[in-house]
Amino acid sequence: MAKAAAKSANLPDNFEQGLAELEALIAQMEAGGQALDASLLAFSRGTELLRFCESKLSAAEQQVRLLEGGELKPMPKMGTE
Repeated sequence: MAKAAAKSANLPDNFEQGLAELEALIAQMEAGGQALDASLLAFSRGTELLRFCESKLSAAEQQVRLLEGGELKPMPKMGTE
């Protein structure tokens, strides 16, 4: 139980913050120069953030499906009115 509480305490407040942190981690890792231990920690955190963002997107998709009555419709193309 304590592990779950500690994990949720480390999660971002929202999708946008999670995505921004994930993008920053990716940029750091792509730049190289990190020690192996730091890279492993960054990879672990990135995996955690990826799962967080995926769950937020999945929840948003479910909400949209409910609002659309179970039918996802293509978005109208902009500028074709």
